Amino acid sequence: MAQTGRECSIANALAVVGERWSLLALREINLGATKFDQIARNTGASRDILAARLRALVTAGVIERRLYQEHPPRHEYVSTEAGKALRPVLHALMEWGDRYATEGDPPTVLAHDCGAELRAQAVCSHCGGPVAWGENTRLVRLGTVR
Repeated sequence: MAQTGRECSIANALAVVGERWSLLALREINLGATKFDQIARNTGASRDILAARLRALVTAGVIERRLYQEHPPRHEYVSTEAGKALRPVLHALMEWGDRYATEGDPPTVLAHDCGAELRAQAVCSHCGGPVAWGENTRLVRLGTVR
């Protein structure tokens, strides 16, 4: 008998975007590389794997494929609302990688228009207060506190 594991939003999200090339393609699209060749070059993914991941992201509604040239037909990839909502996740992964998976200076730094370096931080949607997983949070599902 197979175990199903805990029903979880993280598992649901990973089913859509939890593959290396998918996340790297989303990174590129959110940084402004929208053409297939740009995304392939900047991720290092093989063309067939990248094409499959982009198709899956389009099917999931995370990105949209748009025609930008008719003759010959050429398409670009842009984030949908769902793709834009992943930006804080991408920033958090980058920050984590800079802190725990990189020796020396971080390879990529994102800056705000004011010039300050961006740092991802989860905040409460009600009061705006900072959220630290496990410290001031609890898992709530269907009215049940676990």
